[in-house]
Amino acid sequence: MTKAVKEHLIKSLASGTFVSGQLLGEDLGISRTAVAKHIKVLTEIGLDIYSVTGKGYKLAHPLHLLEKDKIISLLALETNKQTMKQNDLPLIEVHSLIDSTNDYLMRRLPNQVTSGQVCLAEYQSAGRGRRGRQWISPFGSQIYLSMYWYLEQGLSAAMGLSLVTALAVSDAVKAHSNVQVQLKWPNDIYLDGVKLAGILIDLEGQALEPSHCVIGIGLNLHMPVEAGKLIEQKWTDLQSHSKVKIDRNGLSAQLIGCLRQRLQQHQQVGLAPMLEEWHAHDAFLNKRVKLITGERITHGICRGVNNQGALLLEVDGQVKPVYGGEVSLRMDE
Repeated sequence: MTKAVKEHLIKSLASGTFVSGQLLGEDLGISRTAVAKHIKVLTEIGLDIYSVTGKGYKLAHPLHLLEKDKIISLLALETNKQTMKQNDLPLIEVHSLIDSTNDYLMRRLPNQVTSGQVCLAEYQSAGRGRRGRQWISPFGSQIYLSMYWYLEQGLSAAMGLSLVTALAVSDAVKAHSNVQVQLKWPNDIYLDGVKLAGILIDLEGQALEPSHCVIGIGLNLHMPVEAGKLIEQKWTDLQSHSKVKIDRNGLSAQLIGCLRQRLQQHQQVGLAPMLEEWHAHDAFLNKRVKLITGERITHGICRGVNNQGALLLEVDGQVKPVYGGEVSLRMDE
């Protein structure tokens, strides 16, 4: 399926009204049978399209595509409010189809990226979650965003970055929709006790030498029914909880702005000044939890996080820090 055919079909259907298969075929110079095959490919990447004999094809919901120029202008507006310079704006790329926004930026290290550079995509064919899991990435209904951040002081400066990022997501969601999320150590954002978004951080470099970091955010906005069936854990999406209509371009601009602010704050003063905010929205604070490391399960009480981003886990009256890695934290039912 050529990119031109795909983009023409998507733009033709984006308004959410019926479009005749014959008309689409005439526009593209292909048969109605070929149109039907291309539509099938679009449904496989998460577009909820149905057909009615005599009427044609229709999206279940109108599609509001990401627009680079709109995101940049919204970000510039917000930047001016904060009296930052216009030339402080990051480089932003928006892709229709990509394997993974994180992988895209990682492939460009070290010389083809600038600190704060952003990659957004409508669809990921190989989106990644933590611990090698697939991140279900249906087309045009969520936010898949990655940002490159230069770590001048080496990989040691990456400690706590997942918490900083989670706070940035909380800031952006609150500002855009007036919905308050909960934060779950080390990489998740919850809403009413169910996963709303995830964070994936890729690092490259040495402990004490200038290094590279790519921060990925996957945020569920309006999950298509069929795509939702593919997710193995409980999930929710923001539109289900928001009284305002979610604007993907507006929220993307908010995320970029809030993430840059939090990363700059972390670079200057570290994690310690943000701990109070984290604990105010910690989903598991002072609750019984279980920490899963491979086959091993440790039961305890979550006592928050420390200024290095470690989980504080109380076991038998002793509080010990647990650093990230191949671990999973869950409520102890």
